[in-house]
Amino acid sequence: MRICWIAILGLLLPAWASAQADKRVVEDIVARVNNEIITLSDLQRGRSSLRREAEEECPSCTPSQIAQQVAEREKTVLRDLIDQSLLIQRGKDMGLSVEADVIKQLDEVRQRNNIPSMEELETQVTKSGLVWEDFKSGIRNRILTQEVIRREVGGRMSFGNDEIKKYYDEHKNDYVRPEMAYVSELFVTSEGKTPEEIVIQEQRARVLHDRLKKGEDFQELAKRYSDGSTAAQGGELGGFERGKLDRLLEESVFQLVRGQFTDVIRTQTGFLILRVDQRYEAGIQPVEKVENEIMNKLYLEKMQPSLREFLVKLREESYILIKPEYADPAVANSTPILEVAPVKAADEEGKKKRKRFLIF
Repeated sequence: MRICWIAILGLLLPAWASAQADKRVVEDIVARVNNEIITLSDLQRGRSSLRREAEEECPSCTPSQIAQQVAEREKTVLRDLIDQSLLIQRGKDMGLSVEADVIKQLDEVRQRNNIPSMEELETQVTKSGLVWEDFKSGIRNRILTQEVIRREVGGRMSFGNDEIKKYYDEHKNDYVRPEMAYVSELFVTSEGKTPEEIVIQEQRARVLHDRLKKGEDFQELAKRYSDGSTAAQGGELGGFERGKLDRLLEESVFQLVRGQFTDVIRTQTGFLILRVDQRYEAGIQPVEKVENEIMNKLYLEKMQPSLREFLVKLREESYILIKPEYADPAVANSTPILEVAPVKAADEEGKKKRKRFLIF
């Protein structure tokens, strides 16, 4: 079975409709997943996002290639929605709470779009045609899904030194690098400031530098106090080859090792502190320099089959019904079905004996 990663990990999930009175028409119901439902609207939203996802994943693809990818992915939209529902239900059963992460991510969205307050963010979301609670619910469900996968699948995978070394020896050419430095910034602006205010801004930068020297976390300080556009990402700027940075900055950066940061640097627009997140000398990198990269690659290689197995297990343990005309995504039927009260949960022994994957 093909798993659509964007759909599982990145799609803002629809709010699930609650059960209504017996035999009352509420909407065209496509599938039931335990006591949750998937409606035709949910399915249509999932399909409508496919082109955008394909274009984001392959910006160089031709229109015909994009259309081919969309056609292929349409075959699994309903299965992906079922998998999403199962993962969210699993997270709720595990008692996971992600509200702190939801607030944090909403604040990152606010900062990334230079919105002054959370109230204004809600206003902007509403103006764009979205329902605020649905927007928050989508973020909540995506984070919950990721946390379930991390704990139930990713947390059970480990890699030994021998496995990492074997992968490195087989892919050494992948780790040939020019001399590079990956850096993050903490920036205090002086633009539009009076001479007196510039003095205050410089003092701010030096206070932040002192806090870094005392051991405070660079990323957290950048998120809270940096005036740069990278604040929401903890100041992360990315990698630069030698010769690609401004000469003044390059002289400061390339004499540092990983984890070190510069003094306060005066620029035309403010005061800058740079931290070196990673350094690469030219040539094939030693295994210890690329160990994390290798672990991420091995993790992703093993994640997909492990996630597939986990989802199969969830389906076997669940009660899933699909309306026949939606079993084939090429078939469309707008006839609504009647909503009924949710099925009461059977005892565990009874669940094991029931057939789990049914057709209406």
